[in-house]
Amino acid sequence: MCRLMLLCFSSAALVACGGDASLPPCDSQIYCTGPILHQVQTAKLFDDDKYFVDMKLKAAPDVVLSAFQNLSNEMPNVTLPPAKLQEFLDVNFEKPGSEFEPWTPPDWHDKPKFLEGIADQNLRDWAEKIHKLWKSLGRKIRAGVKDHPELYSQIYLPNPFVVPGGRFREIYYWDSYWIINGLLLSEMTDTAHGMIQNFLYLVNRYGFIPNGGRVYYERRSQPPFLTLMVESYYQASKDKDFLREALPTLEREYGFWMENRSVAVTVDGAQHVLNRYHVEVGLPRPESYTDDLELAEGLSEARKEQLWMDLRAGAESGWDFSSRWYIDGDGHNNGTLKETRTSQILPTDLNALLCLNEKTLASFHRVLGDGDSAAAYDRAAARRQEAVEAVLWDEERGAWFDYNLLTHSKHFEFYQSNLAPLWAQCYSRPEMGEKAVQYLKTSGALQFPNGVPTSLRESGQQWDYPNAWPPLQHVLISGLSNLPSEDARQLAFDLAQRWIKTNWLAYTKYDAMFEKYDVNGDGKPGGGGEYEVQLGFGWTNGVALQLLDQYGASLTSGSQQVSSGVALPLVISVSLMLQ
Repeated sequence: MCRLMLLCFSSAALVACGGDASLPPCDSQIYCTGPILHQVQTAKLFDDDKYFVDMKLKAAPDVVLSAFQNLSNEMPNVTLPPAKLQEFLDVNFEKPGSEFEPWTPPDWHDKPKFLEGIADQNLRDWAEKIHKLWKSLGRKIRAGVKDHPELYSQIYLPNPFVVPGGRFREIYYWDSYWIINGLLLSEMTDTAHGMIQNFLYLVNRYGFIPNGGRVYYERRSQPPFLTLMVESYYQASKDKDFLREALPTLEREYGFWMENRSVAVTVDGAQHVLNRYHVEVGLPRPESYTDDLELAEGLSEARKEQLWMDLRAGAESGWDFSSRWYIDGDGHNNGTLKETRTSQILPTDLNALLCLNEKTLASFHRVLGDGDSAAAYDRAAARRQEAVEAVLWDEERGAWFDYNLLTHSKHFEFYQSNLAPLWAQCYSRPEMGEKAVQYLKTSGALQFPNGVPTSLRESGQQWDYPNAWPPLQHVLISGLSNLPSEDARQLAFDLAQRWIKTNWLAYTKYDAMFEKYDVNGDGKPGGGGEYEVQLGFGWTNGVALQLLDQYGASLTSGSQQVSSGVALPLVISVSLMLQ
């Protein structure tokens, strides 16, 4: 029997503890709240709500707000017609993209050494093309954003960076871990260093790293990968001075997660502290404004606010959205998107990541000669490992499962996150790793030739079946490859082979890398969710390069013939998304 105890020592915990801690999504009365946002988005002038909130103002916000008020006064108590709104936007806003200037990474060069380790000529040629994609995904923010930040939703960053691609024009937090690892393989160390410096800058400005580089993301984060980014860079550079400068900022971010995203749970008389996603903004997301409004129709005001908070928490998780976050009226992991209760779930993968962060912070202090601080983080990692085993591990099933704070029970459905502690090596007994391999084998998730699906539930959400996502494939493959058994390592290679072939087939068919793929079709892009599948694509490139580097001597493209005939609508769609 478990008893929940929430730590009410921070504003972020107040909502769960009965207080009112709802905050505005940001300070902008144009990009985050207000009548302009509401009328433009509900008029549905653009196919994607994100388009409007990425537009640049032509005049100061108060001038634009005053102009809108004057326009509204001409038609009091009436929502402005779409034509009037479009005319207003044409006068007062510029299209998205004006915040960037042309930039090609100066440290890009033709033939990084890792290419030599790829035996299959088709895959080596393809890896060279992926390597070239970094040039098209590079962005540099104009000085005008620094001089006049009030005119942009873009958050100024001091260094150029690589974006995911498509509608994701700005830097994103957890995407960048796999992007940076890919850049390091491409020997683009300066670009990777600059991106990490940007994230350190964001922590020093906000106390944490926002979801992405826009003001409307200022109240939510994403899975905290900065410490692992620094670890990747340090392993590539052995730059102790950089490590010494970065470490206080890494500790500040860690403190944010422990102070604002932690929950204490008592199990069998012992209290354990674990972490969750939790965002205290009870308003529609500006970049998905109409989706959130329509989803909340028919709910009470209090329930709307709770739903919008939990949708933001789902976005903070990176899994936006998934049946994983559903809790229906009976407390079960069922329902629809309307039953999203992300903040009431302790996620296995977040806690595995923080366990790895704690171990990594300990190693940084050891490298720098601070044994006392290293020991403190070792103790934190040991406490978390104990908590993960007490609260999330299931001995009978042989895996780790998310914990429902409302019912004090685990969610036993298959999600790829159930294996995350393998990757983080956050478990105490070797047999737990072997049990987890057997769990995976009997789960039904390995039956697909084109990757491991995020879940086995077809909810229509993009972080569910039939979609397979690059970062989750990499985490799973890395976790299996860390195990001592030959069986687990062979499974890791088999999954790497499936994934690389899927990516390669898609590239051969569409001349594109996608953000996600369908496990049922050779090279078929994924779908579902709030927007069309996006091209680019930063983390897909990074994962592919890492797997080609790790297994390049053995991976093959196969002999399967790939048709070059693509339906015209898809060709047009792909072409438009690449522009």
